Amino acid sequence: MGKIYTPFSKEDLMPKEEMLAVSTQKGKLQIGIPKESHFQERCVALTPDAVEVLVKNGHHILVETGAGEGANFTDNQYSEAGAEIAYDSKKVFAQPVVIKIIPPTEKEIGFMQPQSILISSVMPNTLQKRYFEKLAAKKITAIGAEFLQDEHGTFPVKRLLSEITGTTAVLLAGELLATPNNGNGTMLGGIAGVRPTEIVIFGSGSIAEYAARAATGLGASVRIFDSAITNLRQLQIDLNQRIPTSTLDPKEIRKALMRCDVAIGAIECDKRTPSIVPEELVSQMKAGAVIIESNMGNGSCFDSMELTTHESPTFTKYDVVHYGVANIASRYARTTSKALSNFFIEYLIKIAKDGGFEKLISQQRGVQSAIYLFKGRHTHPEIAKRFDFPYTNLSLFIF
Repeated sequence: MGKIYTPFSKEDLMPKEEMLAVSTQKGKLQIGIPKESHFQERCVALTPDAVEVLVKNGHHILVETGAGEGANFTDNQYSEAGAEIAYDSKKVFAQPVVIKIIPPTEKEIGFMQPQSILISSVMPNTLQKRYFEKLAAKKITAIGAEFLQDEHGTFPVKRLLSEITGTTAVLLAGELLATPNNGNGTMLGGIAGVRPTEIVIFGSGSIAEYAARAATGLGASVRIFDSAITNLRQLQIDLNQRIPTSTLDPKEIRKALMRCDVAIGAIECDKRTPSIVPEELVSQMKAGAVIIESNMGNGSCFDSMELTTHESPTFTKYDVVHYGVANIASRYARTTSKALSNFFIEYLIKIAKDGGFEKLISQQRGVQSAIYLFKGRHTHPEIAKRFDFPYTNLSLFIF
């Protein structure tokens, strides 16, 4: 008889007390805030104001020098707020809790302590399998910020980033159409006596909603495509206007794209973004048109799109300008940092008061859904499937 494979060791299978039974006594958190080093990310997870609140609650915050520079927060501001400034990133990553905006690099994972806790975005389209392998080898518990849910089942981090991203996508389109940026010189919006700019948006979530708000507010003509009629109807209600919408009919998509000045990909999903616009169709768009993918962290609905960076954000293909930066919200780093910080500080204070991370995990389903690694076990079904890891249901570890 062949050997039976099991993801558990003999010790794991022995009866034990509940693994997450911990004291509800207030605890002191030791948090590391590193300087972002990848994708030209400019945001910072905690602002000086948030640090001050945490320090007054008895927590220790270690901030790497220069961590807030991209969002115009100085080391001196963090120091005055009570944070310790570290000049060695190894020391920051060695803290029991590390909070970042984007996932750590493999080198940074090497600095982390075994069984520590990581909170950051995931952006699976930007990661390789070995990223997860290195985290798992250190038995790290990793929480994807964009997967966190509140008591209403919504995703607050994803929502706030979507609001910023949707608005930014439209502002970006306006910049890329401008003559000084080698655009075709079309003003985004509507001017009396001049045909309004035509914008096509794929998706019906928060990014699409805020992109539509910004575009219609400027006077542009907007058309939205999505696979679900119910979502399109709800979007019209949220926007409080009968904005033109359509299902993903290939003929309608073709006609809209051949006329439009701007196309924005705004499909939000936990899985890989589905392909909607084939490269052949992009090649038929008018010269000088702009394509922006707002959810590049999960891929793109445009087959011609490639991942780009803030340093080199665009490329031109078939005379169509493509923008494929994964972290669009970082263009407005100070606003984004404040929004994220407001969210993180609420969670961190609650974690400390309720008795620690494991107590919070055991009590809140919204946190459970965000854990893609629990002490080295792969606990997020979509990520495990995408990178071919054995999936372990988190419920096996909590009661």
